Parts: sequence; C-alpha cells; structure tokens
Amino acid sequence: MKKILAITFLVLLIDQASKIYIKTHFNLDDSVSVLPGFKLTFVENPGMAYGLHFGGVIGKYFLVILRIFLIGGMVYMFKKWLQQGASNYLIIPMAVIFAGAIGNLIDGMFYGLIFDSGTVYDSSIDRWIGYGGISKIASAGQGYSTFMRGCVVDMLHFPIVDWNVPESYPIIGGKHIEFFKYIFNVADSAITVGAVLLLIFRKKAFPNGLEF
Repeated sequence: MKKILAITFLVLLIDQASKIYIKTHFNLDDSVSVLPGFKLTFVENPGMAYGLHFGGVIGKYFLVILRIFLIGGMVYMFKKWLQQGASNYLIIPMAVIFAGAIGNLIDGMFYGLIFDSGTVYDSSIDRWIGYGGISKIASAGQGYSTFMRGCVVDMLHFPIVDWNVPESYPIIGGKHIEFFKYIFNVADSAITVGAVLLLIFRKKAFPNGLEF
C-alpha cells in the first residue's frame, strides 16, 4: 500500500504543479518552444485525454462520474491484488494509471471553483468558449464555473513534424502537416505509460490470466 500511495503522490504532485503553473502563467493557446519537437502549449480540455469530448455539460458530468466509478473500482482491485500478493509488474503500472485518473478528476471537479477564469460551455451556441488573460486563484465563491464543470489543463505538445508544404507540391501543396498534434498533460502521460507497461509485462502482471 505504501508503494501505491508514494507513486500516486509523486505523479499527482508533478501533474498538479505543472497544471497550476501553466494555468497561472500562460494565456490560453500560448505556446513556448522548449526543445526541437517539444513545446509547452496551453489548452483546456472539457473532456477526456488528448482533447476528446462530447455531449456538452451532460457529457462533462458523465465523464466525471465515470472517472469516479473507475477510480473506486481500482481501489477495490488494489485491495484484492494486495491480499493475493500481486507482483510489482501489476501494482506499479496500475498505481501510475490510478494517479493519472485522479489527476484529471481533480481538474474536472475543482478547477472551476479554484480559478477565476477558464473555458466554459455556452448552451446557446452549443460550444465550449475560451477566455482571455491569465488565470488567478479565485476567492471563495468566485470561480469561473461550478463543481464538476472545470476543464482539464493540457500543455505537453510534441510536434515532431511541423511542416508547411510548399504550394508547388502536388495534391498536398499549401497544407500544414503536424505530427504529433495532440496536446496532453502529465496525468494523461501516466495513464498511457501505465497501460504500455501492463501490455509489455502482461504475462508477469497476470501469470494466471486476468481475474476479477
């Protein structure tokens, strides 16, 4: 259990510190080049990892509630695995995934309450609307939205290929080609890394097959 708590704390610390820094130092859509092929680009995401979202506010509530149930299910499974003496090949990747899920849940549940500006849903045009300026920590009751309606802060951007195709090229001339265009955060990275580790070490993680 100490191992799970330590991993969760470390991932959450890095995740939330990076999000709060970006949120309180960057304008929405600001982008700063850090290294070739790596930028810090601030976007807000009302939905899932890598910018996926659906259903407006109802979809937002659904995703928050789904995350809560998934995290609760993981707590149950951790208890069972620890009782069974599960190996670190299972516990460590799942702890990393667990921390990532909590990280994005915190944003969705509380960021609308603790920051004074953020992306909000406009039902009249059925769209999420951004904002101007740099956010600050809000006074009590002065947040940009309500409980469970905060947006996830994303900033990690790896445009390894970022090319404006010359007009003279046939078919694709004049187009902009970018890979990898998705912008994500530490929590998303933790979920992805944990899943990849489970895939790589699946035989050691589940020597007797997947059991619930």
